[in-house]
Amino acid sequence: MKTRKFLAAAILALGFAFTSNAQKSVMVGGAAMYPNKNIIENAVNSKDHTTLVAAVKAADLVTTLEGKGPFTVFAPTNEAFNKLPKGTVETLLKPENKKMLQNILTYHVVSGKWNASDIAKAIKEGKGKATIKAVNGGTLTAWMKGNDLYISDESGNKAKVTIADVNQSNGVIHVINAVLLPKK
Repeated sequence: MKTRKFLAAAILALGFAFTSNAQKSVMVGGAAMYPNKNIIENAVNSKDHTTLVAAVKAADLVTTLEGKGPFTVFAPTNEAFNKLPKGTVETLLKPENKKMLQNILTYHVVSGKWNASDIAKAIKEGKGKATIKAVNGGTLTAWMKGNDLYISDESGNKAKVTIADVNQSNGVIHVINAVLLPKK
């Protein structure tokens, strides 16, 4: 009972903290991310997301992420991509691996706008975990450790949300510290 009350209080506090920033610009990778610009217009300015932007271009997903949406993007940083085995990013960026790259990138995208408070509510309703369907058809699991929000992939790899609720005109970005990998 004590743990349950603590978890409920933590989720509620997290929800309030994230909703207070709802429509302000947020600094990511040394650049302001403006809520009146779309996901691509903002992402190209982040020095922490140059690898992700290059991957989105190589996968021909720019037009999609400039679209109406709304989308929720769990955006791995350059550092997150650097954690992958040596040569992985270079291999994925090759034209012959476009389908594989698209699959990985769309695993980081969810239909709809899921702010941190929405995710926290789903975690609470799921008694500590929320299952979220990615655009590629795979499943992501959201959970909390203390006040920190995490997203796990189907293999159990986890990514911590380091910057939440970076609102865009066509959705929201949550910056994460690891690349999530689909099973298929």
